[in-house]
Amino acid sequence: MGYKNLKRSYYSILLLLLISSFPGIQAQDVQKSRVIILTDVENEPDDSQSLVRLVLYSNVIDIKGIIATTSVHMKSDVHPETIRKVILAYEKVQPNLLKHEAGFPDASSLLSIVKQGIPEYGMGGVGEGKDSEGSEWIIKILDENDPRPLWVCAWGGPNTLAQALFKIRKTRSKSEADKMIRKLRVYTISDQDDSGNWMRKNFPDLFYIVSPGGYDTSTWGAINQFVPGIDNETVSNTWLAKNIQQNHGPLGQIYPDVAYGMEGDTPSFLLLIPNGLNDPDHPEWGGWGGRYELYQPDYSSLNTKGFTGGVPVEPETRPIWTNANDRYTPYIFSKYGQATRRDTITFFNNKATLFRWRDEFQNDFAARIDWCTKPYREANHPPVPLLEQPDQITVKSGDVFTLRASSSTDPDNDNLSYLWFQYPEASTYKKTVRFSQVENIYRVIITAPEVDKKETVHFILKVTDKGDPPLTRYKRIIVNITPE
Repeated sequence: MGYKNLKRSYYSILLLLLISSFPGIQAQDVQKSRVIILTDVENEPDDSQSLVRLVLYSNVIDIKGIIATTSVHMKSDVHPETIRKVILAYEKVQPNLLKHEAGFPDASSLLSIVKQGIPEYGMGGVGEGKDSEGSEWIIKILDENDPRPLWVCAWGGPNTLAQALFKIRKTRSKSEADKMIRKLRVYTISDQDDSGNWMRKNFPDLFYIVSPGGYDTSTWGAINQFVPGIDNETVSNTWLAKNIQQNHGPLGQIYPDVAYGMEGDTPSFLLLIPNGLNDPDHPEWGGWGGRYELYQPDYSSLNTKGFTGGVPVEPETRPIWTNANDRYTPYIFSKYGQATRRDTITFFNNKATLFRWRDEFQNDFAARIDWCTKPYREANHPPVPLLEQPDQITVKSGDVFTLRASSSTDPDNDNLSYLWFQYPEASTYKKTVRFSQVENIYRVIITAPEVDKKETVHFILKVTDKGDPPLTRYKRIIVNITPE
């Protein structure tokens, strides 16, 4: 090697070493989802809890607005000042967060997008003369020249969005209005006013995720509900006090105690976090925010007698993204022999689509709030799964193929655990596909089943480090199987 090439090689190695020494400067090369939050904050403490978690993911989610709204539980008040309180606490820790990952925005930019909706309830706040700072802001963001969808996550009543749609339909051409509506993705935490059903009826092409009816049968409720048969420690008040509230800086200090349920609104944005599992374009594939399927629910199947705060449960007039069931058998730690094994309990319900990931997203939250106060070397950071084949492959019936991830790494040099499993509900092929070997090593060998037509099988790889708290990232591999 000549002197010039040797010198060039030396500087390349030096640059790589510098980058690896300062992980906070490494930006994640993913397309961030745009989101506007509608929150009836101050109705009860859980909105403030969700706001704390939200700002800790502000480097991987493109927050375009946080709008204070009403709901059936708070019909004539809006409280943007509480949103600002959370952002001001975030301002104190943002410099330390940047030591762990790049992209955390300045507090001033977040403060500039705090808005408020009209302090009126439901459809009483929709119509001529009902424009608000919040509804106008939604239209402004939709008008931006940005090809990405705009998610609107409603933690309370969604009438601020309803007013924006009312004005769009009244003031724009049909083609322009249709184009704007195609950009929207709505995820509401049940129907907390009567404008949700109005939107679904009047805008039949609007992408809408919701669990209509009583809160107790909702998918989102699984974030905080006690589930018999599994360890519920990570949603206990003891866990919250130790891992979030106490000795974790200004954001932990303002994270309030649970009143009715921990962070009931958080599932609306969990699916937007890039973790290798979530795909916001495919709610039917499942992820941290739960799994939803597109269909028109039969009115008789809705929980019309459950708690809704008084919002009437009306028949759905078209398909919506709504509750779906997973058959889920947990994997648990084994003290001897194979380190991870299947439990003896199996669930089959819509809540399993969310609580199956609960320990993982709670530990992720705990790690991020650690970042508020700890230096890089004293905190934990998520592993990096690396596949040694594409994340979509095509095989024929009877083919033997291998899925491998031995090149996975961890930024803290933690030891890694692996787990592979099939996700039938996300697949067109619903039967069980057996692995030729155990599923908790870095590679699995699979024989493609016999099929009569092209089928897809989703396999999920979970890579979990042994840091404190343990953190998990995923890879989803879609195997297309064709007949021989």
